[in-house]
Amino acid sequence: MKKDLRIAISGKSGCGNTTVSKLVAESLGLRFINLTFRNLAQEMGKNLADILALASKDDAWDKELDRRQVDLARKEGGCVLGSRLAIWMLHEADLKVYLKARSETRAGRIVKREGGTLAEITAFTEERDRQDRERYLRIYDIDNDAYTFADMIIDTDDLDPLAIAQRIIRQAEQQES
Repeated sequence: MKKDLRIAISGKSGCGNTTVSKLVAESLGLRFINLTFRNLAQEMGKNLADILALASKDDAWDKELDRRQVDLARKEGGCVLGSRLAIWMLHEADLKVYLKARSETRAGRIVKREGGTLAEITAFTEERDRQDRERYLRIYDIDNDAYTFADMIIDTDDLDPLAIAQRIIRQAEQQES
């Protein structure tokens, strides 16, 4: 495996981006990069909803987060960049992967991870998806529902994170040979 391999993994909340990206990075011995609004909220001692509200009014939040992660990914050495826009922002990625799942599946995973009721999380996630798409179109002219250019599109509804990671690792290894 080449040391400067760059893999970009994207998908909406609850698709497994972070977990899968971490597994792929560990398995391939690459840096794992995943900066999110959740990270910013923790850094600032705020909750996620507060940061999302700020980001909905000020594009600087998205631009700063995206700039930081792409800068990290472009540093020397390979990496796995897992983020909502990784496959669009890291143009030079050797492998671009989009993870998708039904909204019910995604909400169920978020409830397991963070708590809450399925109804509350489903409503929050659907609204977040709408706001994210609107912001990405406005800021970058990126439609995050248009991902067919990705090298791999994986439906994660019925797969566990390890199975997803193994598919990505096999594809990365095949591209190397």
